[in-house]
Amino acid sequence: MKKLAFALALIAGYTIADENKVDDRVVYVSEEDQEMNKAIVQAQQTLDQFLITFRNPPEGAENFKLKVMLSDKSGVEHFWFTPFKEIDGGFAGVLANEPSVITSVQTGNVYAFKRDQITDWGYEQAGVQHGSFTVCALFKFMDQELVKRYKQEHGFVCSS
Repeated sequence: MKKLAFALALIAGYTIADENKVDDRVVYVSEEDQEMNKAIVQAQQTLDQFLITFRNPPEGAENFKLKVMLSDKSGVEHFWFTPFKEIDGGFAGVLANEPSVITSVQTGNVYAFKRDQITDWGYEQAGVQHGSFTVCALFKFMDQELVKRYKQEHGFVCSS
């Protein structure tokens, strides 16, 4: 059973030492994990609405981000990109996580990617995380005290 690496990013907790680097953890998840796959589908199905919000942000909305699946000869990994922008043929953004599996990318560099590589999105408004569906799916793999702290300190509101 193949495992995929997901960056569990606390975008609300930016570590501004590297302007946009995210304080994150890597969680390995089976590519067959139903909850994670449902989270990715939900993010992809709501991506258009997110992009509308991104293009015309409501007051107080900040820290817009996209999670993107990248692969190379070393494997597959999902990274947060922030900031990002729309470009001809897709998107470009700053890789905000330290690679754990992938060896062909570096934190802080700008990379282009296509819409079909996007596996999640998110932003904050009034202390609440919007989107970040994969983060909620990762919570089941984490110590519950840490999950409670993430929810309290970073505004995650998960349906499960």
